[in-house]
Amino acid sequence: MSNNPRRPLSGAQFNLESGDYRAVVASVGATLRSLTHAGRNLVVPFDADQVRPAYRGANLAPWPNRLADGAYSYNGEQYQVPINEVERMTALHGLVLWNEWEPRAQTPDSVTLGAIIEPQAGYPHRLAIEVRFELSAAGLDWRITATNIGTGISAAPYGVAPHPYLVAGSGTVDTWTLELPAAKILQVTPDRLLPTELADVATHDDGYFDFQHPRTLGATEIDHAYTALSPADSGGATEVRVLAAEGTGVLMRWNARTLPWVQIHTADTASPETNRIGLAVEPMTCPPDAFNSGRDLIALGTGERHEASWVIAAL
Repeated sequence: MSNNPRRPLSGAQFNLESGDYRAVVASVGATLRSLTHAGRNLVVPFDADQVRPAYRGANLAPWPNRLADGAYSYNGEQYQVPINEVERMTALHGLVLWNEWEPRAQTPDSVTLGAIIEPQAGYPHRLAIEVRFELSAAGLDWRITATNIGTGISAAPYGVAPHPYLVAGSGTVDTWTLELPAAKILQVTPDRLLPTELADVATHDDGYFDFQHPRTLGATEIDHAYTALSPADSGGATEVRVLAAEGTGVLMRWNARTLPWVQIHTADTASPETNRIGLAVEPMTCPPDAFNSGRDLIALGTGERHEASWVIAAL
């Protein structure tokens, strides 16, 4: 399959259908290429014969977000992984972004894809990763599991997140309303967006980043991790809602006990074609640079398995 010159640049395509929902998953990166409800985009899509832009629909593992200088220390050993965000000198979004993922199971409304993270100089662990996408009347259930299948090596540091850009309806982020039940924000350095300290959203910068009560995003620029998520029910579920002026919208729901962080990015770019056309909502197991801080970092022992999931649904 990978040697087929006629294959789209994003890889093999898997089309899913259930009721009014449609999704397309691409095999390169096990990427959510598009998701619609009754013909309306719920995420920013991209073409099949296009190299995935701006991490749209990507799976981020074994770490989400930035790793300063691509360097970290773990169990007394120093490691270096490749830097792929050169302008900020960071390693961004893990090691499986461009893997060719193999199909493991498929039905008309679901697909499961798998990949292996092989031991390497900067990450000497072997992980089996599986991603499952399933459509139903409740929306898209997107889940990722990781199993440490290595031997003779210490527990693997691990974190995970998705990278969809949500679309509420017509217009851009500026006209949409955001409801984000998070009480704290992780401040970052202005040049490299590396974490510094937590702040209360209600008081930090006069509430500039506070969306605990729904309000229009306007010109707000965000590329920050939030935490202290308020659950919507006793099971720990939390929801982020994005609404357009015409009343359409999209929500993202996950368990805040499993994913206590969420990165929000207003997709500010220099190009008018891509500037603020979607809102990145990335539930995360750990904050940026967790391989260095150790905060909420998962230690995945040999034979151990971790699962995280989230739902995207139309409003």
